[in-house]
Amino acid sequence: MIPLQVGDIIRLRKPHPCGSTDWKVMRTGMDFRIQCLGCQHQAWIPRVKLERQIKEILQKVEKPPEI
Repeated sequence: MIPLQVGDIIRLRKPHPCGSTDWKVMRTGMDFRIQCLGCQHQAWIPRVKLERQIKEILQKVEKPPEI
């Protein structure tokens, strides 16, 4: 299981119809909501399918300090 958090920027193997391959993680869980960084389109994708499609993680969000 790939550790992804809300706000991470990922690159997928197949491009979106707008031409962009970079996406921002908007929601995590069994299904992920991701947002295209080219056209701002949002899509829901199952975790298993997303993990197979990830080419690389471009930017990780830092965890906020625990209180």
